[in-house]
Amino acid sequence: MIDPKPANPSTQATAGKTAGKKRRFGGTEAQIRSALKFYKVMAYLTGTMLLLLCAELIARYGFGQYLFAGGTNAITGQPFGFGFADAEPPGVINGVNVSVTVLIVHGWMYVVYLISNFRLWSLMRWPFLKLVLLALGGVVPFLSFIVEKKFHAEVEAELAAHPQAPQRY
Repeated sequence: MIDPKPANPSTQATAGKTAGKKRRFGGTEAQIRSALKFYKVMAYLTGTMLLLLCAELIARYGFGQYLFAGGTNAITGQPFGFGFADAEPPGVINGVNVSVTVLIVHGWMYVVYLISNFRLWSLMRWPFLKLVLLALGGVVPFLSFIVEKKFHAEVEAELAAHPQAPQRY
C-alpha cells in the first residue's frame, strides 16, 4: 500500500482558486466596456442631479424659496430674470419653475441610471446585492461617485483576471 503524502497547502489553495472558479460573463468584453461607460456617465449625471435636488429641497423647505427663470415679479410687476423667489405666496408669475424641473429631470435620469445598472449587473453576472448597491447610488447624495469608482475598478480587475471569459461568440 502506498502512503499518501500531505499536499502543500500553498499550491493547493492557489490551484483550487483558479481551477475551481471558472468565470463567465454575460457578454463580450466590448459589450461590458460599453455598459461600463454608459454606467459611468449615468452615475455622474445622476449624482450631480441628486446634489442639485438636495440644494433645491434645502432652499424650498429651509427658506421657502423656489428657483425661477423668467416671468414677472408678482409684487412689483417687473420682469424676473433668474433666481430665487417666494414659494407661498407665489413670487413669480408665468415663469419656469426650475426647482420642479430639477425634480422631474432627476427622476427620469434615475430611471435611465437603473437601466445602466441592470445592464452592467447582468453582463457581469454579479449577485443581486450588487444591483441593490448600484441602485442606492442614485438616491444617497455623493454615493453614486463612490460606488462608480469602486465598481469601475472591480469590472476592470475582473476583465483583466479572466481574459478568456468574455469570449462567447
